[in-house]
Amino acid sequence: MADKSTFDLQAWLADAGSQFQGLNTAEPGQWPWLPKLVTFIVVAVAAVVLGWFLLLTDFQAQLDGEVGKEPALRADYTSKVALAANRPELEKQKKQVEEYVIQLEKQLPSKAEMDALLSDINQAGIGRGLQFEYFRPGAEVIQDYYAEQPIALRVNGRYHDFGTFAGDVANLSRIVTLHNFQIGQANNKEPGLLFLETTARTYRYLDAAEVEEQKRAKAKEKEKAQAGGKK
Repeated sequence: MADKSTFDLQAWLADAGSQFQGLNTAEPGQWPWLPKLVTFIVVAVAAVVLGWFLLLTDFQAQLDGEVGKEPALRADYTSKVALAANRPELEKQKKQVEEYVIQLEKQLPSKAEMDALLSDINQAGIGRGLQFEYFRPGAEVIQDYYAEQPIALRVNGRYHDFGTFAGDVANLSRIVTLHNFQIGQANNKEPGLLFLETTARTYRYLDAAEVEEQKRAKAKEKEKAQAGGKK
């Protein structure tokens, strides 16, 4: 008696092949089950492949871009961690700088104190026996937060008196600098008498109103420059 449970592969393949014969492409709903299953698998695989190229490729490019940012982000993180660890020391240094700036500001006279400072410079020369030919304060040069006052002066005296005069000016409580030294024989017959021609520069801080005026002036200049660039 034959064993009916034995699977006949040849018969199954012949049956499967016969299901693909004579298919009507106009009526796929009438196809046997095996062609329907194969068609479904092919369409599903095609949809996945097409979706990968149309959708997932863009996401992959974005992912690659974000991965490329990782080294820079790690370096930024490491830098910020180091700053956070050094914060107490940085705050201490910031405080020291602020105190130093305050000390420098105290060496700059206000607008009301400028006349007294000019008098101090003049008295420094007279105190050393120098004779002033001229002492000419020039027009102020306004910067962002301070104004520079040039003073052209020429004095007659002995060489060592010029040195002590420069030292006295340097030791004034306010900041005064000397520039463009010229020394030569004075126009007289007295032996050893020289002239010193130089430009002294002193500085004062701008008050709040002057600072605001400077900011408005710079803003107007910027607007004019931008308007000119658009033409």
